Amino acid sequence: MPKEPIRIGAVVAEFNYDITMMMLQQATEHAEFLGAKITRTIQVPGVFDMGLAVKKLLERKDIDGVITLGAVIEGETSHDEIVIQNAARKIADLAVEYGKPVGLGISGPGMTRLQAQDRIDRAKAVVEAVVKLHERLNTK
Repeated sequence: MPKEPIRIGAVVAEFNYDITMMMLQQATEHAEFLGAKITRTIQVPGVFDMGLAVKKLLERKDIDGVITLGAVIEGETSHDEIVIQNAARKIADLAVEYGKPVGLGISGPGMTRLQAQDRIDRAKAVVEAVVKLHERLNTK
């Protein structure tokens, strides 16, 4: 009897849309390659806004884990560092609170647009991390 695919929710930042949508495409393809499926996607304005969407997905019984996809590109101030530090902390806290894996697929801070484009394929790694952690936490 084939096992049920792991059901993944995705939270994707609209900021730097050209990069994040390519990340989502790669994540979706890699999930299918691994026998998982991205079943729900929530787009949020930016990386800082991800916490609530991650929480809503983790509350669902039909979601086994969540990936976050975003690109925080360096600006003229330290805003990029504040955004990613706070988002990463909240994402980690939610994973522990709900007992489900949440992958941090947010590149940056301190990178250029070109560096962000070079890191689009990191979306595959975040899917792989969520799939592996889900399997390891749910092995009987």
